[in-house]
Amino acid sequence: MNLCIPITRDNGIQSPVSLHFGSAPIFMVVDTESLACRPITNGNLHHDHGMCQPLSQLAGERLDAMVVGGIGMGAYGKLKAANIRVFLSEHPTVEKTVAAFKTGSLREVTPATACAHHGNEPHGHAAQ
Repeated sequence: MNLCIPITRDNGIQSPVSLHFGSAPIFMVVDTESLACRPITNGNLHHDHGMCQPLSQLAGERLDAMVVGGIGMGAYGKLKAANIRVFLSEHPTVEKTVAAFKTGSLREVTPATACAHHGNEPHGHAAQ
């Protein structure tokens, strides 16, 4: 299974999870079985509020799910429309996030849990 996890810097499996999907500088695609990681630079990093284009950055990727520290409603809606499930992680690294996903302990994002805005506050997510 391929997960996509927004990260703040590429440290392979130890990469820190970004608190916000659209402003993450890198998306890490992780095979949950082998733990092989492949970074994808977010060329849409500096976008206006509500203008995140997640699928354009991930075009051609086979993704089974997205696991985020936080996500805005617009990006969440675009991923859901593409039938990509989105989960919340409060874990600090890709490794711990994948482990939690594999045990089924991550919550799926709903309209009620998607961030309403992109401020700098951590929205209760784990610090990096």
